[in-house]
Amino acid sequence: MSLPLRHWLARRLDRVALPPELAERLAAWRALPAADLALPFEQERYVVIDVESTGLDMRRDRLIAIGAVAVHHGRIHLADSFEIVLRQSEVSGKDNILVHGIGGERQREGFEPGEALLRFLGYLGSSPLVAFHVAFDATMIRRACKTFLGFDFHPPWLDLAYVMPSLLPELARSHRALDHWTRHFGIGNYARHNALADALATAQLFLTALPLAQAHGLQCYRDLLGQEKAQRWLGASI
Repeated sequence: MSLPLRHWLARRLDRVALPPELAERLAAWRALPAADLALPFEQERYVVIDVESTGLDMRRDRLIAIGAVAVHHGRIHLADSFEIVLRQSEVSGKDNILVHGIGGERQREGFEPGEALLRFLGYLGSSPLVAFHVAFDATMIRRACKTFLGFDFHPPWLDLAYVMPSLLPELARSHRALDHWTRHFGIGNYARHNALADALATAQLFLTALPLAQAHGLQCYRDLLGQEKAQRWLGASI
């Protein structure tokens, strides 16, 4: 008989020797109740995120920064936002720094990765996640959690890169990048390729999606996950 999930996760943690204080914080986060994905949009807290990294290779490049903004009851709460830089053992290249603007000194003075990730988990709680092109953000955070905390990070993720064209199919072929959608809806971005700024722009796009979703009879995060799945299937079949 297989061990309970918490025991299995504890065994995974043995692969990373966490200090007791960090291990306790991680255990407390794992003990949180799961989010109710069937709650109406106006009753749930969602966390919209974006990340910056040393490059675009999801197998080799490293997570540098996480930016996040919370959406409560259908509104963005700027006071409930999060931004953190993970300390880098090796500073990324000049071309990479020109993209995200996180210089060598800031990379060297960032938070220890385990501490940074636990602060992110503490901020996240059990809230469902939203991003644009989830595969990259999810992979970078998951790899960092495996490396520095010793566990697999698999929360609910909603990908607006599939949800938006499913809600507005007439724009599906012409609107593929985040910039396409934000320009279409007149959403500004005060610092493109800054994790927090991109998260804020994505959060505004998410709020734009909610009334469109409700017009399609979609009332909760779980409904949007189904919409995303259908759009992925449609894209693969074309």
